[in-house]
Amino acid sequence: MSSHNTVLIVGGGIGGLTAAIALAQKGRSVHVLEQAHEISAIGYGIQLGPNVFDVFEQLGMADSVKSIADFPDSVCMIDADDGRMLIDIPVTTPEYRKRFRNPYVVVHRADIHNVLLEACLTTPGIEVTVNAAIVGHEDLGDHVRVTCSDGRIFEGAALIAADGLKSRARELLVKDDLCPIGYVAHRTIVDMADIPADFPHKTEVVLWSGPGYHVVHYPLRQGTLFNIVAVFKDPAPQHGDQYVTHEQDVQHVYANAHPALKSILALMDLERRWVIADRDPVRRWNRGRIVLLGDAAHPVLQSYAQGAGMAIEDAGCIANLLDRYGYEDAFAEFSKQRALRTARIQLEGREVWKFYHEEGIGRDVRNAQLEGRTAEDSYKCLDWIWNGAAGPVAGGPRP
Repeated sequence: MSSHNTVLIVGGGIGGLTAAIALAQKGRSVHVLEQAHEISAIGYGIQLGPNVFDVFEQLGMADSVKSIADFPDSVCMIDADDGRMLIDIPVTTPEYRKRFRNPYVVVHRADIHNVLLEACLTTPGIEVTVNAAIVGHEDLGDHVRVTCSDGRIFEGAALIAADGLKSRARELLVKDDLCPIGYVAHRTIVDMADIPADFPHKTEVVLWSGPGYHVVHYPLRQGTLFNIVAVFKDPAPQHGDQYVTHEQDVQHVYANAHPALKSILALMDLERRWVIADRDPVRRWNRGRIVLLGDAAHPVLQSYAQGAGMAIEDAGCIANLLDRYGYEDAFAEFSKQRALRTARIQLEGREVWKFYHEEGIGRDVRNAQLEGRTAEDSYKCLDWIWNGAAGPVAGGPRP
Protein backbone atom coordinates (compact mmCIF):
# COMPACT_ATOMS: atom_id res chain seq x y z
CA MET A 1 0.00 0.00 0.00
CA SER A 2 1.40 3.37 -1.04
CA SER A 3 1.24 6.69 0.79
CA HIS A 4 -1.56 9.13 0.05
CA ASN A 5 1.20 11.55 -0.98
CA THR A 6 2.43 9.21 -3.72
CA VAL A 7 1.47 9.40 -7.39
CA LEU A 8 0.61 5.96 -8.76
CA ILE A 9 1.64 5.27 -12.36
CA VAL A 10 0.14 2.20 -14.01
CA GLY A 11 2.42 0.94 -16.77
CA GLY A 12 6.20 0.63 -16.94
CA GLY A 13 6.65 1.51 -20.61
CA ILE A 14 8.40 4.53 -22.10
CA GLY A 15 5.62 6.97 -21.19
CA GLY A 16 5.14 5.70 -17.65
CA LEU A 17 8.85 5.63 -16.80
CA THR A 18 9.46 9.07 -18.29
CA ALA A 19 6.56 10.46 -16.27
CA ALA A 20 7.96 8.87 -13.11
CA ILE A 21 11.36 10.49 -13.64
CA ALA A 22 9.84 13.88 -14.46
CA LEU A 23 7.65 13.86 -11.35
CA ALA A 24 10.38 12.60 -9.03
CA GLN A 25 12.81 15.26 -10.22
CA LYS A 26 10.23 17.82 -9.12
CA GLY A 27 10.15 16.31 -5.65
CA ARG A 28 7.13 14.03 -5.86
CA SER A 29 6.93 10.48 -4.56
CA VAL A 30 6.05 8.05 -7.36
CA HIS A 31 5.09 4.37 -7.43
CA VAL A 32 5.18 2.60 -10.81
CA LEU A 33 2.95 -0.49 -11.07
CA GLU A 34 3.72 -2.87 -13.95
CA GLN A 35 1.61 -5.93 -14.73
CA ALA A 36 4.46 -8.01 -16.22
CA HIS A 37 6.71 -10.17 -14.07
CA GLU A 38 9.59 -7.90 -14.99
CA ILE A 39 9.83 -4.50 -16.63
CA SER A 40 11.17 -5.12 -20.09
CA ALA A 41 10.49 -4.03 -23.65
CA ILE A 42 9.82 -5.91 -26.87
CA GLY A 43 13.12 -6.00 -28.67
CA TYR A 44 12.45 -3.93 -31.77
CA GLY A 45 13.36 -0.46 -32.93
CA ILE A 46 11.57 2.85 -32.53
CA GLN A 47 12.07 6.28 -34.07
CA LEU A 48 12.33 9.43 -31.97
CA GLY A 49 11.86 12.81 -33.59
CA PRO A 50 13.63 15.99 -32.46
CA ASN A 51 10.54 17.02 -30.49
CA VAL A 52 11.27 14.51 -27.69
CA PHE A 53 14.63 16.00 -26.81
CA ASP A 54 13.13 19.09 -25.19
CA VAL A 55 11.78 16.76 -22.49
CA PHE A 56 14.96 14.68 -22.25
CA GLU A 57 17.03 17.84 -21.90
CA GLN A 58 14.80 19.03 -19.05
CA LEU A 59 15.36 15.68 -17.35
CA GLY A 60 19.12 15.76 -17.94
CA MET A 61 18.85 12.59 -20.03
CA ALA A 62 19.46 13.81 -23.58
CA ASP A 63 23.07 12.61 -23.65
CA SER A 64 22.11 9.21 -22.24
CA VAL A 65 19.51 8.72 -24.96
CA LYS A 66 21.89 9.88 -27.68
CA SER A 67 24.55 7.46 -26.44
CA ILE A 68 22.36 4.44 -27.29
CA ALA A 69 20.92 5.89 -30.51
CA ASP A 70 21.74 5.69 -34.18
CA PHE A 71 21.66 8.85 -36.27
CA PRO A 72 20.29 8.09 -39.75
CA ASP A 73 21.37 10.25 -42.66
CA SER A 74 17.85 10.82 -43.88
CA VAL A 75 14.21 9.75 -43.70
CA CYS A 76 13.06 8.47 -47.10
CA MET A 77 9.99 7.21 -48.91
CA ILE A 78 10.60 4.94 -51.91
CA ASP A 79 8.16 3.42 -54.39
CA ALA A 80 8.21 -0.25 -53.41
CA ASP A 81 7.60 -1.56 -56.92
CA ASP A 82 9.98 0.48 -59.07
CA GLY A 83 12.49 1.67 -56.46
CA ARG A 84 12.04 5.36 -57.26
CA MET A 85 12.87 7.87 -54.49
CA LEU A 86 9.69 9.81 -53.68
CA ILE A 87 10.70 11.78 -50.57
CA ASP A 88 14.18 12.32 -49.15
CA ILE A 89 14.40 14.30 -45.89
CA PRO A 90 17.98 14.89 -44.72
CA VAL A 91 18.21 14.86 -40.91
CA THR A 92 21.91 15.50 -40.27
CA THR A 93 22.54 18.61 -42.37
CA PRO A 94 23.18 22.13 -41.05
CA GLU A 95 19.83 23.18 -42.52
CA TYR A 96 18.04 20.49 -40.56
CA ARG A 97 19.84 21.30 -37.31
CA LYS A 98 19.19 25.02 -37.69
CA ARG A 99 15.49 24.40 -38.10
CA PHE A 100 14.88 21.62 -35.58
CA ARG A 101 17.86 21.98 -33.18
CA ASN A 102 17.76 18.37 -32.00
CA PRO A 103 18.59 15.10 -33.77
CA TYR A 104 16.31 12.55 -35.37
CA VAL A 105 17.32 9.18 -33.93
CA VAL A 106 16.44 5.51 -34.02
CA VAL A 107 16.93 3.32 -30.96
CA HIS A 108 16.47 -0.25 -29.89
CA ARG A 109 13.40 -0.17 -27.69
CA ALA A 110 15.09 -2.31 -25.05
CA ASP A 111 18.03 0.13 -24.89
CA ILE A 112 15.99 3.26 -24.23
CA HIS A 113 13.79 1.29 -21.87
CA ASN A 114 16.87 0.29 -19.87
CA VAL A 115 18.10 3.91 -19.77
CA LEU A 116 14.74 5.03 -18.37
CA LEU A 117 14.48 2.13 -15.93
CA GLU A 118 17.99 2.72 -14.60
CA ALA A 119 17.09 6.37 -14.04
CA CYS A 120 13.96 5.31 -12.14
CA LEU A 121 15.88 2.90 -9.95
CA THR A 122 18.51 5.53 -9.08
CA THR A 123 16.25 8.56 -8.65
CA PRO A 124 15.09 9.17 -5.07
CA GLY A 125 11.35 8.99 -4.61
CA ILE A 126 10.55 6.33 -7.22
CA GLU A 127 9.36 2.84 -6.29
CA VAL A 128 8.76 0.17 -8.93
CA THR A 129 6.52 -2.88 -8.39
CA VAL A 130 6.15 -5.64 -10.99
CA ASN A 131 3.53 -8.40 -11.32
CA ALA A 132 0.86 -5.84 -10.45
CA ALA A 133 -2.01 -6.32 -12.90
CA ILE A 134 -4.59 -3.62 -12.18
CA VAL A 135 -8.21 -4.74 -12.43
CA GLY A 136 -9.93 -1.75 -10.85
CA HIS A 137 -9.39 1.78 -9.67
CA GLU A 138 -11.35 4.31 -7.63
CA ASP A 139 -11.20 8.05 -7.09
CA LEU A 140 -12.04 8.52 -3.41
CA GLY A 141 -12.00 12.31 -3.51
CA ASP A 142 -8.87 13.02 -1.52
CA HIS A 143 -6.91 10.02 -2.86
CA VAL A 144 -7.14 7.08 -5.27
CA ARG A 145 -7.13 3.32 -4.84
CA VAL A 146 -6.20 0.60 -7.32
CA THR A 147 -6.84 -3.11 -6.97
CA CYS A 148 -4.64 -5.83 -8.46
CA SER A 149 -5.77 -9.18 -9.83
CA ASP A 150 -4.13 -10.92 -6.86
CA GLY A 151 -6.08 -8.80 -4.36
CA ARG A 152 -3.35 -6.34 -3.46
CA ILE A 153 -4.48 -2.76 -3.00
CA PHE A 154 -2.39 0.38 -3.56
CA GLU A 155 -3.44 3.88 -2.61
CA GLY A 156 -1.99 7.22 -3.62
CA ALA A 157 -2.65 10.89 -4.16
CA ALA A 158 -3.46 10.43 -7.88
CA LEU A 159 -3.32 7.90 -10.69
CA ILE A 160 -1.61 8.28 -14.07
CA ALA A 161 -2.58 5.39 -16.35
CA ALA A 162 0.12 4.76 -18.95
CA ASP A 163 -1.01 1.22 -19.75
CA GLY A 164 -1.04 1.40 -23.52
CA LEU A 165 -3.39 0.81 -26.43
CA LYS A 166 -5.50 -1.74 -24.55
CA SER A 167 -5.60 0.34 -21.37
CA ARG A 168 -7.72 -1.16 -18.61
CA ALA A 169 -7.99 2.24 -17.00
CA ARG A 170 -9.38 3.76 -20.20
CA GLU A 171 -12.21 1.24 -20.15
CA LEU A 172 -13.46 2.87 -16.97
CA LEU A 173 -12.98 6.49 -18.12
CA VAL A 174 -13.80 6.51 -21.83
CA LYS A 175 -16.46 4.26 -23.30
CA ASP A 176 -15.06 3.39 -26.70
CA ASP A 177 -13.56 0.53 -28.68
CA LEU A 178 -10.34 -0.21 -30.48
CA CYS A 179 -10.35 0.64 -34.19
CA PRO A 180 -8.55 -2.13 -36.13
CA ILE A 181 -7.68 -0.77 -39.57
CA GLY A 182 -7.39 -4.03 -41.48
CA TYR A 183 -3.58 -4.13 -41.55
CA VAL A 184 -1.08 -6.41 -39.83
CA ALA A 185 2.66 -6.14 -39.19
CA HIS A 186 5.65 -8.44 -38.92
CA ARG A 187 8.78 -7.19 -37.12
CA THR A 188 12.31 -8.53 -37.35
CA ILE A 189 15.82 -7.53 -36.30
CA VAL A 190 18.76 -9.14 -38.11
CA ASP A 191 22.52 -8.70 -38.02
CA MET A 192 23.72 -6.00 -40.40
CA ALA A 193 26.18 -8.57 -41.74
CA ASP A 194 23.21 -10.51 -43.14
CA ILE A 195 22.07 -7.60 -45.30
CA PRO A 196 23.15 -8.01 -48.93
CA ALA A 197 26.39 -6.16 -49.59
CA ASP A 198 24.90 -4.22 -52.50
CA PHE A 199 21.76 -3.12 -50.63
CA PRO A 200 21.66 0.67 -51.12
CA HIS A 201 19.84 2.03 -48.04
CA LYS A 202 21.59 0.77 -44.89
CA THR A 203 22.12 4.08 -43.09
CA GLU A 204 18.71 5.69 -43.59
CA VAL A 205 15.20 5.36 -42.23
CA VAL A 206 13.37 4.07 -45.29
CA LEU A 207 9.69 3.50 -45.95
CA TRP A 208 9.02 1.47 -49.09
CA SER A 209 5.50 2.46 -50.15
CA GLY A 210 3.55 -0.16 -52.07
CA PRO A 211 -0.05 -0.80 -53.12
CA GLY A 212 -1.73 -1.89 -49.90
CA TYR A 213 1.54 -2.37 -48.02
CA HIS A 214 4.72 -0.74 -46.76
CA VAL A 215 8.06 -1.82 -45.34
CA VAL A 216 10.18 0.27 -42.96
CA HIS A 217 13.82 -0.42 -42.07
CA TYR A 218 16.74 1.33 -40.39
CA PRO A 219 20.01 0.52 -38.57
CA LEU A 220 20.31 -0.01 -34.80
CA ARG A 221 23.10 -0.26 -32.22
CA GLN A 222 25.73 1.70 -34.09
CA GLY A 223 24.88 -0.01 -37.34
CA THR A 224 25.38 -3.58 -36.13
CA LEU A 225 21.68 -4.51 -36.40
CA PHE A 226 18.98 -3.89 -39.00
CA ASN A 227 15.35 -3.34 -37.94
CA ILE A 228 12.64 -4.35 -40.44
CA VAL A 229 8.87 -3.87 -40.20
CA ALA A 230 6.61 -5.24 -42.94
CA VAL A 231 2.98 -4.04 -42.97
CA PHE A 232 0.14 -5.05 -45.27
CA LYS A 233 -3.60 -5.44 -45.52
CA ASP A 234 -4.73 -8.49 -43.58
CA PRO A 235 -5.65 -11.07 -46.21
CA ALA A 236 -7.57 -13.22 -43.71
CA PRO A 237 -11.03 -11.89 -44.67
CA GLN A 238 -10.55 -13.38 -48.15
CA HIS A 239 -9.34 -16.69 -46.81
CA GLY A 240 -12.57 -17.79 -45.17
CA ASP A 241 -11.87 -21.12 -43.53
CA GLN A 242 -8.91 -21.87 -45.75
CA TYR A 243 -5.62 -21.98 -43.85
CA VAL A 244 -2.94 -19.83 -45.43
CA THR A 245 0.51 -19.51 -43.89
CA HIS A 246 2.19 -16.19 -43.19
CA GLU A 247 4.81 -17.11 -45.79
CA GLN A 248 2.12 -17.44 -48.46
CA ASP A 249 0.62 -14.11 -47.42
CA VAL A 250 3.92 -12.33 -47.70
CA GLN A 251 4.81 -13.91 -51.04
CA HIS A 252 1.47 -12.83 -52.46
CA VAL A 253 1.50 -9.28 -51.08
CA TYR A 254 5.05 -8.49 -52.18
CA ALA A 255 4.99 -10.39 -55.46
CA ASN A 256 5.72 -7.27 -57.54
CA ALA A 257 8.11 -5.59 -55.09
CA HIS A 258 11.47 -4.24 -56.18
CA PRO A 259 14.25 -6.89 -56.07
CA ALA A 260 16.20 -4.95 -53.41
CA LEU A 261 13.14 -4.93 -51.16
CA LYS A 262 12.54 -8.65 -51.74
CA SER A 263 16.09 -9.35 -50.59
CA ILE A 264 15.23 -7.74 -47.25
CA LEU A 265 11.84 -9.43 -46.94
CA ALA A 266 13.53 -12.81 -47.35
CA LEU A 267 15.15 -12.22 -43.96
CA MET A 268 11.87 -11.63 -42.11
CA ASP A 269 10.80 -13.68 -39.10
CA LEU A 270 7.13 -14.41 -39.81
CA GLU A 271 6.31 -16.30 -36.64
CA ARG A 272 4.45 -13.45 -34.94
CA ARG A 273 1.94 -11.00 -36.42
CA TRP A 274 0.60 -7.79 -34.88
CA VAL A 275 -2.87 -6.44 -35.68
CA ILE A 276 -2.70 -2.66 -36.18
CA ALA A 277 -5.32 -0.50 -34.48
CA ASP A 278 -5.87 2.91 -32.97
CA ARG A 279 -8.77 4.72 -31.26
CA ASP A 280 -10.82 7.76 -32.16
CA PRO A 281 -9.59 10.98 -30.54
CA VAL A 282 -11.41 12.25 -27.47
CA ARG A 283 -11.30 15.72 -25.94
CA ARG A 284 -10.79 14.58 -22.38
CA TRP A 285 -8.95 11.69 -20.76
CA ASN A 286 -9.11 12.73 -17.13
CA ARG A 287 -11.62 12.41 -14.32
CA GLY A 288 -10.88 13.82 -10.89
CA ARG A 289 -7.52 12.48 -9.70
CA ILE A 290 -7.19 9.96 -12.54
CA VAL A 291 -5.67 10.69 -15.96
CA LEU A 292 -4.54 8.73 -19.02
CA LEU A 293 -1.15 9.21 -20.68
CA GLY A 294 0.40 8.15 -24.00
CA ASP A 295 -1.31 5.39 -25.96
CA ALA A 296 -3.85 4.95 -23.20
CA ALA A 297 -5.08 8.49 -23.96
CA HIS A 298 -4.40 8.96 -27.69
CA PRO A 299 -3.08 5.88 -29.52
CA VAL A 300 -1.78 6.67 -32.99
CA LEU A 301 -0.94 4.77 -36.14
CA GLN A 302 2.74 4.49 -37.03
CA SER A 303 2.41 6.97 -39.92
CA TYR A 304 4.44 9.74 -38.28
CA ALA A 305 6.48 7.46 -35.95
CA GLN A 306 5.25 9.56 -33.02
CA GLY A 307 3.66 7.10 -30.58
CA ALA A 308 6.59 7.21 -28.17
CA GLY A 309 7.12 10.88 -28.92
CA MET A 310 3.64 11.86 -27.83
CA ALA A 311 3.97 9.84 -24.60
CA ILE A 312 7.30 11.52 -23.79
CA GLU A 313 5.80 14.95 -24.46
CA ASP A 314 2.86 14.01 -22.23
CA ALA A 315 5.22 13.12 -19.39
CA GLY A 316 6.99 16.45 -19.49
CA CYS A 317 3.73 18.37 -19.77
CA ILE A 318 2.00 16.68 -16.86
CA ALA A 319 4.98 17.11 -14.54
CA ASN A 320 5.18 20.82 -15.34
CA LEU A 321 1.45 21.31 -14.77
CA LEU A 322 1.58 19.60 -11.39
CA ASP A 323 4.07 22.27 -10.37
CA ARG A 324 1.35 24.89 -10.91
CA TYR A 325 -1.95 23.19 -10.05
CA GLY A 326 -3.51 20.64 -7.77
CA TYR A 327 -4.11 17.17 -9.19
CA GLU A 328 -7.63 17.63 -10.55
CA ASP A 329 -6.90 21.00 -12.15
CA ALA A 330 -3.54 19.82 -13.51
CA PHE A 331 -5.09 16.75 -15.10
CA ALA A 332 -7.92 18.77 -16.63
CA GLU A 333 -5.44 21.30 -18.01
CA PHE A 334 -3.28 18.45 -19.31
CA SER A 335 -6.19 17.08 -21.37
CA LYS A 336 -6.95 20.58 -22.61
CA GLN A 337 -3.39 21.42 -23.61
CA ARG A 338 -2.61 18.10 -25.27
CA ALA A 339 -5.92 17.24 -26.95
CA LEU A 340 -5.54 19.23 -30.18
CA ARG A 341 -1.94 18.24 -30.88
CA THR A 342 -2.46 14.55 -30.21
CA ALA A 343 -5.79 14.44 -32.06
CA ARG A 344 -4.11 15.97 -35.08
CA ILE A 345 -1.41 13.29 -34.96
CA GLN A 346 -4.15 10.65 -34.75
CA LEU A 347 -6.35 11.98 -37.55
CA GLU A 348 -3.63 13.07 -39.95
CA GLY A 349 -1.87 9.80 -39.24
CA ARG A 350 -4.88 8.03 -40.72
CA GLU A 351 -4.73 10.21 -43.83
CA VAL A 352 -0.99 9.68 -44.25
CA TRP A 353 -1.57 5.94 -43.83
CA LYS A 354 -3.84 6.04 -46.89
CA PHE A 355 -1.22 8.12 -48.69
CA TYR A 356 1.44 5.47 -48.07
CA HIS A 357 -0.76 2.64 -49.36
CA GLU A 358 -2.36 4.13 -52.47
CA GLU A 359 -3.24 1.63 -55.20
CA GLY A 360 -4.00 1.85 -58.90
CA ILE A 361 -4.19 5.28 -60.49
CA GLY A 362 -4.31 6.88 -57.05
CA ARG A 363 -0.74 5.70 -56.54
CA ASP A 364 0.28 7.23 -59.88
CA VAL A 365 -1.30 10.54 -58.90
CA ARG A 366 0.48 10.51 -55.53
CA ASN A 367 3.85 9.83 -57.13
CA ALA A 368 3.31 12.62 -59.65
CA GLN A 369 2.44 15.02 -56.83
CA LEU A 370 5.74 14.25 -55.14
CA GLU A 371 7.92 14.97 -58.18
CA GLY A 372 10.26 17.83 -57.42
CA ARG A 373 9.65 17.61 -53.69
CA THR A 374 12.49 19.31 -51.80
CA ALA A 375 13.79 18.87 -48.27
CA GLU A 376 12.51 22.35 -47.46
CA ASP A 377 9.01 21.33 -48.59
CA SER A 378 9.09 18.39 -46.17
CA TYR A 379 10.55 20.47 -43.34
CA LYS A 380 7.66 22.93 -43.65
CA CYS A 381 5.11 20.14 -43.39
CA LEU A 382 6.85 18.60 -40.37
CA ASP A 383 7.44 21.83 -38.44
CA TRP A 384 4.31 21.36 -36.35
CA ILE A 385 5.49 17.93 -35.18
CA TRP A 386 9.26 18.17 -35.01
CA ASN A 387 9.46 21.61 -33.44
CA GLY A 388 7.60 20.33 -30.41
CA ALA A 389 4.32 21.08 -28.75
CA ALA A 390 4.88 24.82 -29.18
CA GLY A 391 5.63 24.50 -32.89
CA PRO A 392 3.50 25.94 -35.70
CA VAL A 393 0.06 24.46 -36.28
CA ALA A 394 -0.13 25.27 -39.98
CA GLY A 395 0.96 22.79 -42.63
CA GLY A 396 -0.37 19.92 -44.69
CA PRO A 397 -0.49 16.27 -43.67
CA ARG A 398 2.09 15.00 -46.15
CA PRO A 399 5.50 14.23 -44.60
